[in-house]
Amino acid sequence: MAIDQSDIRSSASYSTVRKSASEGRAQNKRTAFLCHSHLDADLAKGLQGYLHRNGWEVYIDWEDATMPERPERRTAEKIQAKIRDLEMFFFLATQNSMGSRWCPWEIGYADGVKSLDRILVIPTRDARGVTHGNEYLEIYRHLDKASTGGIGSFDAAGKGIRLSGNQTL
Repeated sequence: MAIDQSDIRSSASYSTVRKSASEGRAQNKRTAFLCHSHLDADLAKGLQGYLHRNGWEVYIDWEDATMPERPERRTAEKIQAKIRDLEMFFFLATQNSMGSRWCPWEIGYADGVKSLDRILVIPTRDARGVTHGNEYLEIYRHLDKASTGGIGSFDAAGKGIRLSGNQTL
């Protein structure tokens, strides 16, 4: 199942900016790197806001003032370090991220340095009703609404682990 992009956007006002994993960990929050297309900034902020309300600190690379202004080798090195340092890796699956040059590279890197239970795909459905996420993403757990409320992490068979409280997207 996919999460409606309009539902994700509605949480953007709850978004915050965190620069380090240690800030989130110091507050006993779970941390995640958000892989997304920069063309989906509104969705990234919405997902960050929603997850923040549910006890997460979500890192978005373009909020990080230490990132180089233009992509270069240091950009890749900083992204790699964040992926390793943060607890989870989230892949926001949209038409833009599926066509991105960076997003497949980031999930490939995460696959090599994180256990599979630390990688979550967030499949989305756009306003036309089209669901986004290639078939290769199905090897990873996905984030979705839990039948008991809140959100959960589910495998391809639908077996899940609840990740948040009673709020829903």
